[in-house]
Amino acid sequence: MRSQGTGRRSTRIISGQEVAPRRSMGQNFLVDDNLAHWIADQIEPDGAPFVVEPGPGLGAMTQHLVGRPQQLVLIEKDHALAPELQKRYEGRADVTVLHEDATRVSTRGWYQQGDVRVIGNLPYSVGGEILKHLLTPPTPVTRAVFMLQKEVCDRLAAKVGQDGYGALSLMVQRDWEVEMLRVVPPEVFKPKPKVDSAVVRLTPRDPRTLPVCDRRMFEKLVRLGFSQRRKQMKNLLPEPPGGWQALVDHLGKPATLRAEELSLEEWVNLSRWYENRCGTDAGQKASEMFDVVNERNEVIQQLPRGEVHAKGLLHRAVHVFVINSRGEVYLQKRSHLKDVSPLKWDSSAAGHLDVGESYAACAIRETREEIGIEIDSTELAAQLPAGTHTDHEFVELHLARHNGPMRPLPEEIACGEWFAPETIDTWISARPQDFAKGFVSCWKAWRK
Repeated sequence: MRSQGTGRRSTRIISGQEVAPRRSMGQNFLVDDNLAHWIADQIEPDGAPFVVEPGPGLGAMTQHLVGRPQQLVLIEKDHALAPELQKRYEGRADVTVLHEDATRVSTRGWYQQGDVRVIGNLPYSVGGEILKHLLTPPTPVTRAVFMLQKEVCDRLAAKVGQDGYGALSLMVQRDWEVEMLRVVPPEVFKPKPKVDSAVVRLTPRDPRTLPVCDRRMFEKLVRLGFSQRRKQMKNLLPEPPGGWQALVDHLGKPATLRAEELSLEEWVNLSRWYENRCGTDAGQKASEMFDVVNERNEVIQQLPRGEVHAKGLLHRAVHVFVINSRGEVYLQKRSHLKDVSPLKWDSSAAGHLDVGESYAACAIRETREEIGIEIDSTELAAQLPAGTHTDHEFVELHLARHNGPMRPLPEEIACGEWFAPETIDTWISARPQDFAKGFVSCWKAWRK
């Protein structure tokens, strides 16, 4: 591989073929080997189960990643570069080259890897789209290191009161901790861009550091608030419950408040006010009453949730698999507020029967309360006896059909996604620890 000077669009000779950076794809090839090695080290690839590099280009960073993780996946859209990468690494079982668009590549099969790290020198033209596609929850990505335009990195990492702070800062930091690692000058690229670049590292935010809020409401309000930065927010946002003065009094802010004056935590609290969530996140109430049953699933008494779970007493629960027209099943990731299996993946909806409630009625109620959809009826798919495999619950599994959007209740569900049954099969086989016990038992019963 060698350079050949051709003016501003510096070319490379690859396998006897001239390859130039494509302006249409925002390509700027990294040519500083020491910097490439340093960036590769920031993802800590040694022994990592699964590392993904979108847009490897000529392989400047790739050469410092190969052989270090257990599996390296390269995603290259360029029709000239992808075949060369495939040829270069065709003899390595630990390297996979995908000739795909990183803004569209399916990530659902990555969950089974457990620890998914992403690193890339992202094209200026589509870097934001790649970041959004790979990092917007739900996502299997557990860590990311990206090189982007410095201006974009400043916006990603900015806190309230800093230059660049705005809607992008809030959208990303709602789910990720962003750390600026270093600024990169134009001289390390061919062709040289007109602006500085920077390297940032993103790690998942601990969900306990923020109160829950409805993601769609939060994003809608943030976009409106920053749509005209110099305007006061009272002229940009919808009329809040109780009026604008009540909201700013709650936040401890003046009525002339502007969007950039609110921190992430304050924006979350503003969103919660619009959602009528003004109290403290309490999760599930230990005082909620359950029917306690015997070994024949006959009701023998009623006791509070906390006591039932603490003593491992037998009780009743329903699981619902919601299936769309493509045959995919919607899975939810349980909220961190759950008292059992927090942050584990679970059925579309699941819950305990209220005192005196039937399984069928519970299935309809849970789908409404947890994922915000209305169904008229369900189909009984399986009945599971109580045991440790179901957390001491007599479970009925019900099926429901739905194609529209879900509206998960954030106290119950962190996020959710549609998966092909075959993908779930492989995921459960590889990492059963990612799932709630009751779900795994229901899934195996259904798949039989």
